Amino acid sequence: MEDTNTAATDGASAVTTEVKPLQIKSWADVADEPDPEQEQPGSSDEKSDVQLDSLAIDESKRVNNNLTDPDDSSIKAVTSGDTPYTSAKKFEDLNLSPDLLKGLYTEMNFERPSKIQTISLPMILTPPYKNLIAQAHNGSGKTTCFVLGMLSRVDPKLKAPQALCICPTRELAIQNLEVLLRMGKYTEITSELAIPADSANYIPIQKRPPITAQVIIGTPSTINKWILAKKLGMSQMKILVFDEADHMLAESGFRDDSVKIMKAIVRCNSNCQVLLFSATFDDAVRTFVSKIVKDLFVSDYNEMFVKKEELSLESVKQYKVQCPDELSKIMVIKDKIFEIGEKVGQTIIFVRLRSSATMLHQALVNYGYEVTTIQGALKQEDRDRIIKEFKDGLTQVLISTDLLARGFDQSQVNLVVNFDLPVRYDKPSEPDYEVYLHRVGRAGRFGRKGAVFNLLCDDRDNMIMDKIEKNFNTQIAQLGSWNSSEDFVDALKKAGLL
Repeated sequence: MEDTNTAATDGASAVTTEVKPLQIKSWADVADEPDPEQEQPGSSDEKSDVQLDSLAIDESKRVNNNLTDPDDSSIKAVTSGDTPYTSAKKFEDLNLSPDLLKGLYTEMNFERPSKIQTISLPMILTPPYKNLIAQAHNGSGKTTCFVLGMLSRVDPKLKAPQALCICPTRELAIQNLEVLLRMGKYTEITSELAIPADSANYIPIQKRPPITAQVIIGTPSTINKWILAKKLGMSQMKILVFDEADHMLAESGFRDDSVKIMKAIVRCNSNCQVLLFSATFDDAVRTFVSKIVKDLFVSDYNEMFVKKEELSLESVKQYKVQCPDELSKIMVIKDKIFEIGEKVGQTIIFVRLRSSATMLHQALVNYGYEVTTIQGALKQEDRDRIIKEFKDGLTQVLISTDLLARGFDQSQVNLVVNFDLPVRYDKPSEPDYEVYLHRVGRAGRFGRKGAVFNLLCDDRDNMIMDKIEKNFNTQIAQLGSWNSSEDFVDALKKAGLL
């Protein structure tokens, strides 16, 4: 979402025609789906079976998928009741089917559970299947936890929806389904995407047959539309997953739609297990999440979390770059990130507004550089194409609003540039700590090396950066000079990238 006072008049980036953004209430550029009560052809009521073959990532371009735990991470589990849980040192300890084990080893290339999986999977898979609120590092294997949880609970013989995963963006939903298809390759479990598709595939919701796929992964508005139209039944639902749960249940996020979905499930099946996963939970959201889960599902829940000061990834080196003005920030991107950064992998440049994305994109194109840009005003098919090209390694630098700040997994991304620091919509003088952490987490996935450059150009930027350092109890290194190639090379060497 974005500041619509500024962004509502912006056009899309160079690859699109003019699109009028929706009126929204937060910076994060994700709420581009209409309210589920409104019928709008070509929007979130569209046919959702997006052609995954056309979106599938070329696996030959991927690097090893083995997980590396963040160093010195301290994960605390708080269990309710007297159910005994034994840590899973290997996947065989989890009583999984041979088909699922084969998928983990041959398709996912995993050797053993990561630290978070060792602790959380027994809590997910051990009867009586208690609810779980789980917080852990970016890149630590959370997706595997809930995807494996969904696959393990489904009865392939029952042709009805049994597992539901809700995500804040179509990009994350597609990514999670890709993981599910790979992990569940040797099972007979069926799945379907519930996301806005491109207008060419639009089918009115009332003309769709009832959903029989066993696992549904999608965005909240589309899922609510299917439920309201009585196309997505909840009577057989065994497990409900919220990915990026803090945003899904925050007031500035998708709380209303998310609560509607939970209530629809409870009306049909109060025994459904609820899993809430995120890298961040601020105190207000965590309190609400705990209350809503306990009140609606009238059952105890387990918790797993890490200390706030341990959330920032130690494998990612963070830097402050003092720039005299906005133009010099563009020069840093042009002369340092493109010229030096291309040697170390792919780069994501985060901006706060759609207008900033358009401006930076055009400036770099004018200098003769090839760059792609993604933000919420783009057509769905353009968003899908841009993500696929980036994941296939066809493009090296991607400009993004916070549409991709959460959950986006691309192992070749080693550099993140904060062209704008993330701030709260309701208090622009206050940093958005959770978004900052999620942005940092796009580099150095699964414990790999990475670097983050924060571009600062005035007192306000420095004040926000100071607050970020204090919040995470860390000191971010200051780069010597914004226009020194030697300083950038030295920074990348210290980050282990050169």
